Amino acid sequence: MTDSTHEPDFAPTQHFEVAGEDRRTTICFVGDSLVAGYADPKALGWVGRVLARTPHPGVELNAYNLGVSGEDSTDVLARWQGETAVRWRDSNERRLVIGVGLNDLRAGLSTARSRLNLANILDDASSSAISTFVVGPPPTVDAETNARLQTLVDAQADVCSRRRVTYVDCFGPLLHHEQWNADLAATDGIHPGQAGYGLIAWLVLHAGWQHWLHLD
Repeated sequence: MTDSTHEPDFAPTQHFEVAGEDRRTTICFVGDSLVAGYADPKALGWVGRVLARTPHPGVELNAYNLGVSGEDSTDVLARWQGETAVRWRDSNERRLVIGVGLNDLRAGLSTARSRLNLANILDDASSSAISTFVVGPPPTVDAETNARLQTLVDAQADVCSRRRVTYVDCFGPLLHHEQWNADLAATDGIHPGQAGYGLIAWLVLHAGWQHWLHLD
């Protein structure tokens, strides 16, 4: 196959299983500035808010936010394995949350390339017995950007659906959400403040988050 953007067939070599009674669970969050919580005056972002509302009795739960402003899916694909390996060293249950999108458009990546990057992350994780969860990009205040984001969101959702990976659609529910748009209008039109990050956290928490962690 000569097409460098051809999406590979999904063929994991290992199946993720929840650890036994001694659960040492580590979640690594990788992605862009929205994962990092950029512009949140509370310095929590959606990641911190989700973790604060994640009860885990009987589970040793650790989490690392590895979001980096400006990164696209190619950047995340290149670094996630090296940065997560040391964090998972003492864990018997490894989980990965991915959040990329807007910077793929800014970097001029084709939809096919974005699909392939996400597919490779998910397939490499599955082949290493790492459970994955994907949070899609939310809308911006710019209509043209949002039209392009819709195409990317649909592609990401399809990649995840084919692999039975949970995909949180933040785009559709927030596109015409009054509080979300008011929050963006008060910042840079891309990154929300406290209210907006709270909305993303709500979507994540109500998309099967605790079920994915086997905490329900």
